[in-house]
Amino acid sequence: MKKFSILIIAFVCIAINSVKAQDQFPNSFFNDRGGVRLETEELDGLSDTIVRLFHRADDVVWSRIVYRVIDMRYKQNFQLYFPIRPNEEYRSLFRVVLDAICDGMPVYRKNPREIKPSFSETLCCHELSRVFAYDPKDPTGYVNPEEDHLIVFDTISEKYSVNDYRYNAYVKNQIKFLIQEIVFFDKHMSRLFTKIIAIAPLYALHPDNMATNNTMEYFRNSVLCWISFDELRPYLVRQYMMPLNNDTHRLTFDEFFIKKNYTSYLLGDSNVFGRMLLDDNATVSEEDIKREQERIEREMLDFEQDLWEY
Repeated sequence: MKKFSILIIAFVCIAINSVKAQDQFPNSFFNDRGGVRLETEELDGLSDTIVRLFHRADDVVWSRIVYRVIDMRYKQNFQLYFPIRPNEEYRSLFRVVLDAICDGMPVYRKNPREIKPSFSETLCCHELSRVFAYDPKDPTGYVNPEEDHLIVFDTISEKYSVNDYRYNAYVKNQIKFLIQEIVFFDKHMSRLFTKIIAIAPLYALHPDNMATNNTMEYFRNSVLCWISFDELRPYLVRQYMMPLNNDTHRLTFDEFFIKKNYTSYLLGDSNVFGRMLLDDNATVSEEDIKREQERIEREMLDFEQDLWEY
């Protein structure tokens, strides 16, 4: 009987210690209530320690700037678009951008004459509200600046706030992002690198687009603003993406972009004419544009391949 009692006491002690050990273990898959733990505290800490590779100017011997469109209707990009309505665990990329803007992240004015971003002029106050304005009564989702705004500037508190998603016309139609990307070769590391410089939300139903038949002008008008990708990264690293086919595969937006898990198509590159592939679209066929896209992609791929002998 005594041996039996001793065994019970020993078993209880072991159980208590194991429970305490689980509580103290920082990487437990489940939280105290038995739900899935999303490691939000760890993500907040990581936002201050983002890894950035240092590339000496003398080591970069070749580079090329390209512009790509990320269309979230492609299956590979679904995680950027959903959920349309944010919840406690997940937000879409557009919502992360909106929340970052309300937190004080700089937003830069677009150049109406060209696609290239400029980081010299920022949008503020009511200008920013107009850029992201929407009208729930208008089927296009866009708007009269005096009506409700997606982003509201409070003149009293001098802060921004994001309206709720009761009316989703604007959010549902915001299905594309434009990125400025640089591809460069670092001779010290002997490899080709790709880095996103800037990102811009595209809104195809901008009212100025209704009066033009020029495809490139249509595209320029769709650019709402430009955002420095490095300034956006601290917010991307804090947010997990909605899982795709595997709920335990947790990936932050920052990891998604760094690993180039997205799919995109080429809009153009830096050239002496300062033109994109869609310029002069009246004289260029869709087949010609596709051939030009393939030529640019092939040139960048061949550059790296031609550096080595096999």
